[in-house]
Amino acid sequence: MKSKWRAVLLAASLSLAAILTGCSSDEEKVTLDIFQFKVEFKDQFEEVAKTYEKENKNVKINITTVGGGEDYGAALRSKFASGNEPAIYNIGGPQDVADWLDKLADLSGSAAAKAALDGSLDGVSVDGKVLGLPYNQEGYGLIYNKNVFEKAGIDPASIKDFASLEAAVKKLDSKKAELGLQAVFALPGKETWVTGLHLSNAFLAPEFDNNVLTAFDSKTVAFKYGDAFKKVLDLQNDYSVQPTVSLDYSKQVEELFSLQKVAMIQQGNWVYGSIAGIDEDFANNGIGILPIPVEGYKGDNIPVGIPMYWGVNSKADKAVIEESKKFLDWLYTSDAGKETVLNDFKFIPAYEGYDSSKISDPLSKDVYEYAAKGKTIGWTFMGYPTGWGMDELGVQIQKYLSDNASWEEVVDATKKAWESARK
Repeated sequence: MKSKWRAVLLAASLSLAAILTGCSSDEEKVTLDIFQFKVEFKDQFEEVAKTYEKENKNVKINITTVGGGEDYGAALRSKFASGNEPAIYNIGGPQDVADWLDKLADLSGSAAAKAALDGSLDGVSVDGKVLGLPYNQEGYGLIYNKNVFEKAGIDPASIKDFASLEAAVKKLDSKKAELGLQAVFALPGKETWVTGLHLSNAFLAPEFDNNVLTAFDSKTVAFKYGDAFKKVLDLQNDYSVQPTVSLDYSKQVEELFSLQKVAMIQQGNWVYGSIAGIDEDFANNGIGILPIPVEGYKGDNIPVGIPMYWGVNSKADKAVIEESKKFLDWLYTSDAGKETVLNDFKFIPAYEGYDSSKISDPLSKDVYEYAAKGKTIGWTFMGYPTGWGMDELGVQIQKYLSDNASWEEVVDATKKAWESARK
């Protein structure tokens, strides 16, 4: 009998000790499954998750990254359909908010939402509720090799319209052999997001007044600057490594541009890490961003916006939802998180409370300077109908690049697809 009571007392004392020392039982542990798209910061993101776990012993973070050449939207739909729903995932703007509305938690009260820059939450707010938190700010244009331009005698500051861009391209092409180039451009026609989302945005955003909500509400698309769109697409394709429809992101960025086999690529500040991983000196001292000229509109602007937002699954357990908010708040508003965002992720912050002078890489600095001068085009492709940019316009552009469709057929088919999607 005494031994029985000793056992009871021992168990009770152990339980009390666990409470007093703050130990957590398995039931109290919270697992955050994160399903995200940005391959460029995959390793750094996994490291910061480990840091958070060390500071929060009750949290386990699992990260799955799907992006680059893969269709994140399709992968996300498949993930939810499998029943293995993530706690935190990415949405692109008003169209994604509409598509995932019943799976998005209200983040209005979070510290990150309160710190977000003015206007950055417009595309993810519904009925006064904030349903997404900005990743960062990004910008894109024509990334160029400064050394090659200097050797060719081309002043990048002189490129402010299509005519000056075309003249520079022809001059570079005439000097390919002495400059050690395979071609002037590397156009990744295989990547429908590069053509159907990013390139198209430069020419469609102006007709929607650079407003993503205007694009989202529009029943039609006019291709008001369609001729200008065709000229820039043709210029890249005609002076690119061929065949462009077989050229993907990895070959474009890592093999051709980073190894200085082409002079220019259409990409954004997110490629800095990939270039630095191959040639750090080139990444830090030899690259910059030129504008994508839109004839009839503006010739010296670049598209700048929020690439993606973090959404929190409203169907997750309450503890998971709360811990998801805490993690995102920590990432963007704590001192440790801010250091990571600036120095490890190389992000241009979309939140207040950051020292912009600490933006470290040259591409992000260029984007920041364009934005500071107001020389920007809005990111309205987040307001395209679901799948339209990649699956309709991007695919039609592939047909055009393969000589299987005329430009008029591309425009006609995608106009009809937009109208059909918006009925």
